[in-house]
Amino acid sequence: MKLQVTQENLAKALGTVARVANTRNTLPILANVLLKTDKNRLSIAATNLDIAITHHIGSKIEKDGAITVPARLMQDFVSSLPDSVLNLELTDNKLHITTDQYQSTINGVAADDFPVMPAISGGTSWKLPARDFKKALSQVVFAASSDDARPVLTGVYFHSSGGEVVAVATDSYRLAENKLGKNKAAVNFLVPSTAAADLLRIIDDGNKEVSVTHDDQQVLFQVGDVTLVARLIEGNYPDYRKLIPAKFATTAKLQKADFINIAKVSSLFARESAGSITIKVDKSAKEVSINAVASQLGENTAKATAAVVGSGEVTLNSRYLIDALNAFVGDEIEFCFNGKLEPCILRSSTDPSYLHLIMPLRS
Repeated sequence: MKLQVTQENLAKALGTVARVANTRNTLPILANVLLKTDKNRLSIAATNLDIAITHHIGSKIEKDGAITVPARLMQDFVSSLPDSVLNLELTDNKLHITTDQYQSTINGVAADDFPVMPAISGGTSWKLPARDFKKALSQVVFAASSDDARPVLTGVYFHSSGGEVVAVATDSYRLAENKLGKNKAAVNFLVPSTAAADLLRIIDDGNKEVSVTHDDQQVLFQVGDVTLVARLIEGNYPDYRKLIPAKFATTAKLQKADFINIAKVSSLFARESAGSITIKVDKSAKEVSINAVASQLGENTAKATAAVVGSGEVTLNSRYLIDALNAFVGDEIEFCFNGKLEPCILRSSTDPSYLHLIMPLRS
């Protein structure tokens, strides 16, 4: 292998893929990245056997070849170099990297041992605008569970509903649902939230669309010059639509900035009680108030004006409420509930495709 590549392009590609390489895995080669010539481009890839990311960059190739090198060392080294043209040459599993000022050799491992994710054959394919896809996914992925005891809840569930692709995540205490856009293909698969988070990091403002291909076992996302392949989570996702109330006894419409402010102030006093805050909606006063009590420190009540229908109060986890409010893009939030024990819903008229549900705490 002998080629030339710019430091900027190689550093960007290594930054994209290297985070997937796993030094704690029982297979030492999984701590490496694969460098491989592919036609007149250089392919940089890494995998942890559940997720594989490949980034193609333009290069001037004199001689084809492939090698794997330690991901962390390669990434740190290339990012430390000045912006210049790098010469890469492979001899006897040693990768020689030279510039005008630097001469380095990195010991590699033969590419033959590097695991490759099986190709998707005969799967379903569809595309969505990259900007819409990234916004919708970022509003959902944080609600997935990190507890492996229930694997299906550690994923983001993509499915078809009414001719649209819908993405959902829940940890059983909160739930986020977003409609990604119109799509004719039948969609029904469960992606690990770690893969979804990696996908969000890959999509940037320069990308026009995300191409998705999936079968029963894997999904492939193509974003510009980057592909991400992930193994799907097996199992049936819970019928979450049953949780979402059709109508509400109490609703309050208020400015998102006001709601975030009173929630954050109250959360300071809620640390002692595992984040427990009580939200009171008062029709006569036309306001929403949040109360938090810390037996050792004191208590706090913060209020904001709102357009109110009905009155009532409910106790929530302050972190879940703040996370949900920060996910909305509109200026106004509608907060809806039916009493102390039923799910609370947050929604926005300026962001109608997005819905967030929070289960109340028993006060």
